[in-house]
Amino acid sequence: MTIFTVSRKNENTKKVTFATRLYSDVIVCVGILALFGVAAYVLQGINMPVKQGNIPSAVSADPARLPYYALRSVFRMFVALIFSLIFTVVYALAAARGRRLGRVLIPLLDILQSVPILGFLSATVTVWLVIFPNSMLGVEAASIFAIFTGQAWNMTFSFHRSLLSEPKELDEAARSLGLSRWQRFWTLDMPNSAIPLLWNCMMSVGGGWFFLTASEMISVNNRTYALPGIGSFVAQAAAEDKPGHIRWAIGTMIIVVVAIDFLLWKPLTAWAERFRITHGAGGEERRSAVLTLIRQSHTDEIIGRIFSPLREQIDRAMRIFGKTGAKWHRGGRMEKPADFAFTAAVLAVTAAAAARLLFFVSQTTGLGEFATAGFLGALTFIRVAVLILLSTLIWVPIGAVIGMHPKVSRIMQPVVQICASFPANFIFPFAMVWFSAWHIDLSLGSIILMALGTQWYILFNVIAGASAIPGDLREMARSFRLGPLLRWKSLILPAIFGPWCTGGLTAAGGAWNASIVSEIVEYGKHRFSTPGLGTYIADATGAGDTARILVGITVMSLIVVLSNKLFWAPLQRIAAGRFTVG
Repeated sequence: MTIFTVSRKNENTKKVTFATRLYSDVIVCVGILALFGVAAYVLQGINMPVKQGNIPSAVSADPARLPYYALRSVFRMFVALIFSLIFTVVYALAAARGRRLGRVLIPLLDILQSVPILGFLSATVTVWLVIFPNSMLGVEAASIFAIFTGQAWNMTFSFHRSLLSEPKELDEAARSLGLSRWQRFWTLDMPNSAIPLLWNCMMSVGGGWFFLTASEMISVNNRTYALPGIGSFVAQAAAEDKPGHIRWAIGTMIIVVVAIDFLLWKPLTAWAERFRITHGAGGEERRSAVLTLIRQSHTDEIIGRIFSPLREQIDRAMRIFGKTGAKWHRGGRMEKPADFAFTAAVLAVTAAAAARLLFFVSQTTGLGEFATAGFLGALTFIRVAVLILLSTLIWVPIGAVIGMHPKVSRIMQPVVQICASFPANFIFPFAMVWFSAWHIDLSLGSIILMALGTQWYILFNVIAGASAIPGDLREMARSFRLGPLLRWKSLILPAIFGPWCTGGLTAAGGAWNASIVSEIVEYGKHRFSTPGLGTYIADATGAGDTARILVGITVMSLIVVLSNKLFWAPLQRIAAGRFTVG
């Protein structure tokens, strides 16, 4: 059963010969076997015992090890992506469907995205090592968790926004058909969010690459844990002052990103076009050689035979979650007292945690440390604000063109994937040479370094918003012969305003995280830094100063939450109220 308008242009219009189908089946089978072989190769040695003392020697700067290191990094990235997807669905659904939960979960998400990756690492490495004692599997889990913290937030914000902006007529159709919540999830919630969620998955992988060095060469409490991977390879090559080896890593990264784009993202973006809300042709379709190969094989039939018998049983089992439109909470006279009790409980827990934090800081560094961190936070805030403004001016028009024109998208998608997925901190040493030659202070240069890793949140969300514009609205704009300015004012800007809000919100959060690696840059024996909250937290983490780490994270979280509440939240309400299709 489906209530979603699905576009399936030319999916099965061409007859497939027996030879073509056999060829496709062979290629798909070989690909599946190769995937299992690569997985077995990557997983070898994953549970090696932890060596005593510092262990950066576990990583070699020999370029011959780069293929294996690349596979290990990709493995961590996609394991983290799977967990990010699960978190996204569960968290966003709870926040969107539960009115009381949403009041807590969305502000909490603001706080979580503002906590820097080093803050998560300093708090979780020990936990993972306790869960997996004397095993590198604990370090692997800590690394995957760190990558997860760089991926999950923008995906969750995007999915939450899609849930709140579902077309009203489709929502009414789901209610009138009496769909269960499980059926609604697969027939409306996921199809409606498919395009923006997919582009945010791409961006999440890019964000994960950005923090690859920090998550594979973990330095906490004066101890270093190193994992085989491209990020740790670059860190080791930089420590040994071998720029030629860094170039090898850059070349490897480009190959990896292009391969992932061809084998995964292009097929998924072409497949996701079937979920576009449209009543017209909508222009030229997106194509993928890999997707065409899969469609020509018997893959769909095999999957259908395996899972179709389970579908009815799963639908029946999931009816325990109720029907669409049923209330998760009781209404009536008890609703306001229950809301009051819930709010009071949340405030009490928050006040208790704040009091415990203040007491701990007062007994260690003193409460005056908050003033120091606050001043440094103001400097970083200015850099983040300038970054968002410049990124918006540059990438909104470019993203709209890419999203609305499939021909341009086919050419530019690999390019933006390389740019977004490429760990910008790999080229930080070369950037510092350029800054020194042009006498650019790191207080300004750090804005460029932050932008290299976070501006793509805006670009990818704008591309997703523009590509999701209904085809009939585009046809209408062409029929009325709207000029460029009027088309932007009446169609494009309203359509991409909501996605831009999501992109700007997550870009700002990513920029605060990126300040950790952009306000302090190390290369060989050289160390460049500029005053800012990122430098403050990085220095405190390296020294194992728990009190200053907590102060820095608290100040960063407060600044991010206040800016979200005072600036981004009103813009998102405007987007949800005025610029929603349907």
